[in-house]
Amino acid sequence: MANVVGLNDEQRGYKFDICTEFFLMRIAQFITRSDTIGGASTHLLTLCERLEKRGHDVTVFCGGGGVFTEELKKKKLEYHSLNHLVRPIRPFEDLQALFEIRREVEKLSPDIVALHSAKAGVVGRIACWWARIPCVVTAHGWAFTEGKSTLRRYFLAVIERFVAPLAERIITVSDFDQELAADWAVAPREKMVTVYNGVQDVNEQKRRGREVRETPRIIMVARFEPQKDQPTLLRALEKLRGAPWEAWFVGDGPRLEQCVDLARDLGIDDRVQFLGYRSDVPDLLAQSDIFVLSTHYEGFPIATVEAMRAGLPIVASDVGGVSEQVRSGENGSLVPPEDVSKLKRALEDLLQNEDKRQEMGKAGREMFCEQFRVEKMVDRTLDVYKEAVRQRKR
Repeated sequence: MANVVGLNDEQRGYKFDICTEFFLMRIAQFITRSDTIGGASTHLLTLCERLEKRGHDVTVFCGGGGVFTEELKKKKLEYHSLNHLVRPIRPFEDLQALFEIRREVEKLSPDIVALHSAKAGVVGRIACWWARIPCVVTAHGWAFTEGKSTLRRYFLAVIERFVAPLAERIITVSDFDQELAADWAVAPREKMVTVYNGVQDVNEQKRRGREVRETPRIIMVARFEPQKDQPTLLRALEKLRGAPWEAWFVGDGPRLEQCVDLARDLGIDDRVQFLGYRSDVPDLLAQSDIFVLSTHYEGFPIATVEAMRAGLPIVASDVGGVSEQVRSGENGSLVPPEDVSKLKRALEDLLQNEDKRQEMGKAGREMFCEQFRVEKMVDRTLDVYKEAVRQRKR
């Protein structure tokens, strides 16, 4: 399916009612996993922090505990761990999660429930319908997106189609995902709203451009899991042995050791560093020259938005909503997924041309300021929440 870009606010489903009175809400946020920090959890941390600063009462519910709950503690956000909300499909556990979510929702009695990630989105919608509480689900990239088997995509799309009517609104994080849901008849367009992910800006010291390194540094920030494709980047780097470069891989996950072994087998382990999970990503981006996102599928990755914020040129796989962030020849380059040769050529072009890196980084920074600031994301998300509350009261 062709990617669709350039929709205006009306086409995306935004409705702005400047006459609507301002009101504070009690908001319950649900997400499946707490053992890792990914795009959805990063989005949720930023959103909740901003909602609290605006005076809304926010409570986060998540499955289990881990690095995500540690971040919630640091930010002094109220949260509750759920015993039965797990990522894999486990019918008995999922049934228990349904009762658990319904119980927590009825106890809190929020004005609106916001659901993030596939499992929380499915089970949570049923629980909210049962408890008669309005809910909004944010699809951080559909579970039936490209890059998976046709049978699995069909199965997951049927599940989403079944629960879609139970939410007042569905937020998609890219126009690509809105089009994908419409094409698969998951939900009518009038129920969906595209709200781009936004991130908090950083001070000038955390942006690129203060120095020109003799050896350009390439950085990729992503979990080491099946969705991401660090091996393709490693193989492209191996073909660039004759060029000056060094690379940082930031993130943890089940495939980390496999990639460490691959770097050693390719003979580039002396030029590659695996930094693991880091909470100082803005500082690491500021110390880098080229950002890469090699991946099999995406919704609307936050890592690329953070790279634009830092003023880095981007080389990324042309999947999902990435083309709504990266414009080839303007702020970076798009390459086909799993294409070692084209990824190598795109990197080689930037490694050889410092002026081009600076120009693309500047264009990305300008795009961030215009489209992807956190304030814009929070404003539009609140519009959707308030519309969902009003819709239920009609």
